[in-house]
Amino acid sequence: MPQENPHHWSHQVTETSNALDLDPGVFTWNDPHKIALSLKHSADSSERCKAEPFASAMAMLNFYINRAGKHLSAPQREVLEKAKDELRVLYGKPRHGG
Repeated sequence: MPQENPHHWSHQVTETSNALDLDPGVFTWNDPHKIALSLKHSADSSERCKAEPFASAMAMLNFYINRAGKHLSAPQREVLEKAKDELRVLYGKPRHGG
């Protein structure tokens, strides 16, 4: 059985995940609130999520940030980190460190 290219597995997970149906390009958007709203909508409307919607949405965001690693620009990493706080607010969770 041929082994999948390890450089593309995370892209495939993001594109074909059973957990959430994501808006195309959601992690490239520049508005943290818009990203959080999109993730919340995806998590809340998913019938395939195994975890709570907040946990699924946050997990997908963290997965993307971690997999993008050094290829993620500093400004986009900042937007995605802010999206985490926006997601917490939308779900009524305490802000990180707060």
